[in-house]
Amino acid sequence: MRRVLLLVALVTSAAGAQRPRARDLGIAPLIGGVPGALDAITDVKGVEVGHTTLIQGEAGPLRVGTGPVRTGVTIVHPRGRNSGDPVFGAWFTLNGNGEMTGTTWLQEGGLLEGPIGITNTHSVGVVRDAILRWQVGKPGMQPWGLPVVAETYDGGLNDINGFHVKPEHALSALDGARGGVVPAEGAVGGGTGMVCEGFKGGIGTASRVLTAAQGGYTVGVLVQCNFGSMRDMRVAGVPVGAELSDLAACTASDTPADPGPQRPRCGAPPPSGASAEEVELGSIIVIVATDAPLVPHQLKRIATRVALGVGRTGGYGGNGSGDIFVAFSTANAGAAEARDTVRVTMMSNNAISPLFTATVQATEEAILNAMLAADTMTGANFLRVHGLPADRVVAALRKYGRLK
Repeated sequence: MRRVLLLVALVTSAAGAQRPRARDLGIAPLIGGVPGALDAITDVKGVEVGHTTLIQGEAGPLRVGTGPVRTGVTIVHPRGRNSGDPVFGAWFTLNGNGEMTGTTWLQEGGLLEGPIGITNTHSVGVVRDAILRWQVGKPGMQPWGLPVVAETYDGGLNDINGFHVKPEHALSALDGARGGVVPAEGAVGGGTGMVCEGFKGGIGTASRVLTAAQGGYTVGVLVQCNFGSMRDMRVAGVPVGAELSDLAACTASDTPADPGPQRPRCGAPPPSGASAEEVELGSIIVIVATDAPLVPHQLKRIATRVALGVGRTGGYGGNGSGDIFVAFSTANAGAAEARDTVRVTMMSNNAISPLFTATVQATEEAILNAMLAADTMTGANFLRVHGLPADRVVAALRKYGRLK
């Protein structure tokens, strides 16, 4: 019988607890803004996050249907797993080589009517159907739905064509979600097999809190980070990727079985000339939550600003990238339940700019947190992707005068 390690990560994992986040390293002030108490999307009251992480098999030749398996599911409940109250929402795509289901109705109706799922490219349908099954079976939830599920591609490290994500994995993440804690980051949930800017990526989160004069509202961001190139990677404006080019992805075997681009053997000198790490590949999914009273057209503006945060880390929305963002507001509870007219609170457009800034800052930090939290991983066809070493990030920032 195949042995599967199934981890439902509700809070910061043991590995994540040992790896510093951006604010632990003094980087958050360089990005700007004031983080919330958790510096996470769960700083927005009511938001809950759940993960199911699937890791099976030792690194080795890819055997479709067997492994190695490095994948999973992440769930975000806008008002918590026990609430059936929709939230105002909107979405935006920077480059559309990707998928987020449910966006036609989201754009038309302006409401998110259930949880958001994130997984790998070939498991979107499974997770979507599982969310629907979960939703229609719960009292207080509407008995139909068009779930919002997004994806990024993990077929480098993971046996993506083995279809290892099953309905029970999505259901476990749905039921296991929690709020009030920092969600596990790095190689967890849907981010388990993801590669970000040449380093091991995955799930990351951050938040910003506005001043009292600006309303005191919170903006929280969660990313599934699987985009970019090492050459273009920036941390607080510093070309950290170029400083760490010796950590490019490599093959941990003398006899690789990889039919794709040939990578250097781990420990060998890096090849001269262009490499795969110099081409932006992959995708990023970003979820923005806020308690500010925003309506759908304003949330569209928030989702659009996510692209600026991605750009600050070195992402350019390349042709092969699926950069898709969704934003929602937990304000105006009960507004969707009205049968006739309803009064809603809406922030003036004249006051919205600080929320734009907070979104950009939290997105930039969440991407960095995803990489800082992830350990080095070796997977299919002996592909090894290195974790981002915090000490070398700090050294690079000091070299460029950004940290003392």
